[in-house]
Amino acid sequence: MNETSGGATHLARRLYGRSKGKALRAGQTRLLQELLPRLTLDLSAPCPSPQSLFPTSVEEVFLEIGFGGGEHLVAAAAARPDVGFIGCEPFVNGMAKLLARIDAQGLANIRLHQGDAAEVLRFLPPASLGRVFLFYPDPWPKRRHRKRRFVSKETLAELARVMTPGAQLRFATDIDDYAGWALARIRQAADLAWEAETSADWLTPWEGWTRTKYEAKAMAAGRKPVYLTFVKR
Repeated sequence: MNETSGGATHLARRLYGRSKGKALRAGQTRLLQELLPRLTLDLSAPCPSPQSLFPTSVEEVFLEIGFGGGEHLVAAAAARPDVGFIGCEPFVNGMAKLLARIDAQGLANIRLHQGDAAEVLRFLPPASLGRVFLFYPDPWPKRRHRKRRFVSKETLAELARVMTPGAQLRFATDIDDYAGWALARIRQAADLAWEAETSADWLTPWEGWTRTKYEAKAMAAGRKPVYLTFVKR
């Protein structure tokens, strides 16, 4: 991990897995061609202020890493027009689903990055984010693939850099091994704390929680999600 001139750390990451699934419908293709460019972050120059990324006035900025079909992101953005939301997702089909939801609701407080969220973390100045969401990331269950997991010492350091003091990192997974993996690394992170006191703190979803299609499938298959909240010191 190398230092950059702006104080950010350079994350040498490679994206794995598929970037596209089923063939897109004509309407989805149109949104990718017309709407996505208008919402995509320009990472070519340093970001002076996270609030400046949005056309409307926002009090703070939240980030969702790997938003899937966008159910949570759209619901959160609709409920909090005073907050700017950045969504990162490399999967084309997920991006197309989200764009359809944004278009249908006319939301103006969402900006997007189709690619690795680590690129957005490098782009943001320190203390930019009031909240970060990381829900059901790819668990890469095989031992030889675990180094591909998003939660790592390096990414946690970058997340801590761009989070404001007191900001929350909300992490959900239905994979016990990944929950343990995340907790082990959080406890080694000087700038992040897990403040849970009882089992209800990690077994109960957050207030206003939007159940995603993936979570419903996981629960139907008998896997129990955990909801972990980490706080920036």
